Amino acid sequence: MKTVQILLGSINDVKDFVNILNKYEFDVDLISGRYAIDAKSIMGIFSLDLSKPVTLQAHTDDVGAFFEDIDRFIVK
Repeated sequence: MKTVQILLGSINDVKDFVNILNKYEFDVDLISGRYAIDAKSIMGIFSLDLSKPVTLQAHTDDVGAFFEDIDRFIVK
């Protein structure tokens, strides 16, 4: 499992983010405080506080191409 902080600043960011995630077979979770949701769920994402970065957990060890695809959302 790999973890990174991401920031989704707009509705279009959420839509693009979910479209990217749905290309991958492995599970991805978003964690904000004590809440964890399926990152492939648009409704789930909108239930989080998106005003600050959230933690992404990718349930795979091969994240190279995945992290390249979501690079614009990763907090550096």
